[in-house]
Amino acid sequence: MKRLVWIDISKALAISFVVYFHFFRTVFEHYEPPPAHWSGIAAGTVSFLRAAWWQISGLGFHAVGAFIILSGWTLMQSTSRHAAKGDLKWSGWYGARFVRLYPMYWVAHLVYFVSPFIAKLEPVDERIVFSLTGLRFINIEMNFMYLNAAWWYFAMLIQFYLMFPLLFWAARKFGAGIFLIVACALGFFVRYLFLGPWPQNGLWVLGGFAVCRLPEFALGMALASWHSQSERTDWFLLRGPGLVTGLVLYPAALWLYDYSYVYVDFATGTCCFLVIVGLAGFISRVPGFAKVLSLVGIYSYGLYLTHQPYVIWLGLRVRPQTILIFLLTFLIVLVILSAWGSLLEKTTNAAVTKLLPRRNSVPS
Repeated sequence: MKRLVWIDISKALAISFVVYFHFFRTVFEHYEPPPAHWSGIAAGTVSFLRAAWWQISGLGFHAVGAFIILSGWTLMQSTSRHAAKGDLKWSGWYGARFVRLYPMYWVAHLVYFVSPFIAKLEPVDERIVFSLTGLRFINIEMNFMYLNAAWWYFAMLIQFYLMFPLLFWAARKFGAGIFLIVACALGFFVRYLFLGPWPQNGLWVLGGFAVCRLPEFALGMALASWHSQSERTDWFLLRGPGLVTGLVLYPAALWLYDYSYVYVDFATGTCCFLVIVGLAGFISRVPGFAKVLSLVGIYSYGLYLTHQPYVIWLGLRVRPQTILIFLLTFLIVLVILSAWGSLLEKTTNAAVTKLLPRRNSVPS
């Protein structure tokens, strides 16, 4: 099965939006947009653009939901390929996932300890054990956001990998549609319990208990199944209808914040996914730009694991800034961190391959 370039481009766009959001939140933490002026066309245009930029920038964390959907898609796609070949063995699958995830995760810890230009907001103490194992949901209030807040995603991801054989079996046994409905029902029910009748710390809903984000992950799995069966999925996602649908439905997804947070992450993540994938479909038609972004997407794991302490360190030192200078600074930072993350991930993968030459390559 040929690697889907637009998937890699989508990953690049999603992780870039996340990096942008973390930088934006740091630089403009205490910023208040000036009052809008509608006295003339020029002043009104500037006010509109500033307000639009401010609102869109604040939605960057929705790209996490899009990334969960993409993770479900790529994992379903790669596992289905091995199942079709008849060489799927879950013991080997778990081993391959372990060497795909943990070595780079440990390297990110090493980078955090020794690299300059990193915001070190917490001391290294006994919590490092939970961080290194990825079990950050143990004593969640103390450990989930420890050292590098972005690493909470890793704790959620290993839970999805642990339950994936059951999810994979269910999707193939009952069909993608029924599987998605049941997975959404389960995820929404648990979120309802945690947010209402049995209130829990919000970190569990964020991803400390992965079932709370199962609707997004299951949607990715279902889309991968439908994509393998029909070209209409490609047409909808990559040729414009999905992009338009995401933009049209986004206001309704944001309205859910005032209605019920049970459905918010799924709705906003899905809309963000549709927009990102729609943009990726158009970008994939521009060969040079598509090649660069696809490389960023292929090595997005390294960028995800390392970016946040750097952008916080820099953001604390450059604020406040004008919007234009901020955007130019972000682009430079994104290029540098993408190259750095790619180098780390390539080097780590090469070292693991040399130490374990018989391991099977598993796409991210």
